[in-house]
Amino acid sequence: MQRTAQAYLIFDLTKSSIYLGYVGFAYGLPSWIFMLYGGAIADRFPRRSILLIAQISMMILAFILAGLTITGLVLPWHIVLLAFLLGCANAFDAPARQAFVIELVDSSDLTNAIALNSSMINSAMVIGPAVAGLTYAAFGPAWCFIINGITFIAVIVALLFMKLKAFTPVDKQVSIMLEIKDGLVFAVKKPIIRTLIINLGVLSLAGLGFVTLLPVWAVEILGGDATTNGYLHTARGIGALSGALLIAAIGQLYSKGKLFTVGTIVMPVFLLIFSFTRLLPASFITLIGVGWGFMVMVNLSNTIVQMNLTDNLRGRVMGIFTFTFFGLMPIGSLVNGALADLLGAARTIQINASILFVAAIMLILFFPFIRDQK
Repeated sequence: MQRTAQAYLIFDLTKSSIYLGYVGFAYGLPSWIFMLYGGAIADRFPRRSILLIAQISMMILAFILAGLTITGLVLPWHIVLLAFLLGCANAFDAPARQAFVIELVDSSDLTNAIALNSSMINSAMVIGPAVAGLTYAAFGPAWCFIINGITFIAVIVALLFMKLKAFTPVDKQVSIMLEIKDGLVFAVKKPIIRTLIINLGVLSLAGLGFVTLLPVWAVEILGGDATTNGYLHTARGIGALSGALLIAAIGQLYSKGKLFTVGTIVMPVFLLIFSFTRLLPASFITLIGVGWGFMVMVNLSNTIVQMNLTDNLRGRVMGIFTFTFFGLMPIGSLVNGALADLLGAARTIQINASILFVAAIMLILFFPFIRDQK
């Protein structure tokens, strides 16, 4: 709800797609500064404690944005600054969250656990944007931020009630920079991890960057409003949820590598079709396909990488994984916002789809070991 309302609010304040890029850039910039460090921290300290601190910080930021909006004091730079601070919390939350999964389930259930986690997240992606659009239209953006702040209480309580095994940290006598280096060397030397992380970077740049433009698409292409914007985000969430549920259902039965390869083709094809749509029903249907392909790729990349990790390096390598995902996202947002101002939203999305399609063909032709992952 917050991400959807925040994007529409800054577009409403500025009427500029470049500001949508600024918000995405500000949110992702802390990934460059802190996320590798956050991955090392996740190997040194209890991950539940890291998650608690991060979640409390995010809750406070949501209430600050709500307060600024209610009082009518909110300005574009406030939204950009708060997006940056939210990104700082996420830089520590994301690596710890990814590495935390293995503390909750046995390794044999890892694929299903990751898929279940994604299913819950994407259920929120289906419901949240639609509710955000309706709430924004009926009561204003502040209530989207208030509801978001309140929901953090449930997350914090759930973390406090978990019964976990004692956490075993890595040797703290080694410098944290050396630990980060060890994680980087491991990721670079392991072909399967190196290839998936590079592909994730391309996906973050081209496959997430276009999301920045959905408010523009809702207003300028479809002639809609905040509710239309919410529907577009919901469509992408429905596709992502269906992809996550599919993986959860057949995670142990079907080749992860082959399903991943299908996702690499499905997403750019549907994204290209979306760029030519001018009616809401067609945009809605094609975004479902985009969301499905996106989630299949991200979810199975996560699973395959974690299956090829040792526990003592899990936090650091997942720090690299999440850094690639979140760190390149702001660059994609900034570039997409600038290109949309120059070339228009449709042409920009077509460029993204072309990049993703070329990446898919290269994976199929030159990296067949991806398809062989069971």
